[in-house]
Amino acid sequence: QVQLVESGGGLVQAGGSLRLSCAASGRTFSSAAMGWFRQAPGKEREFVATIRWDGGGANYAYYADSVQGRFTISRDNAKNTVYLQMNSLKPEDTAVYYCAASTAYTIASQLRQAGTYDYWGQGTQVTVSS
Repeated sequence: QVQLVESGGGLVQAGGSLRLSCAASGRTFSSAAMGWFRQAPGKEREFVATIRWDGGGANYAYYADSVQGRFTISRDNAKNTVYLQMNSLKPEDTAVYYCAASTAYTIASQLRQAGTYDYWGQGTQVTVSS
């Protein structure tokens, strides 16, 4: 089992920044990728960003088109923590943000699907005011 705890959400004005953190514990060595998804009221959960790694220590990041160039996902292996740096925030970024971990070594397109992830955090609210 892997436990995920998100933090860093809050209220920010449009154009501002937030950094979300996702701390993993438990069988973290079984994870192959970690991602962020978000869900706004009345909408389906959508992919935001994901990062996967290989045995050689290289990291590969993928982003939704809507956040490309504004959000950056990163990983601190020593702390078992994944971050999502969010800049130039827009009101449409308002949502509950969820961290997720996948044990599947798979292609990038699959990592954009929520069903690929085995473990989920409880979510953290991000609200961007106009």
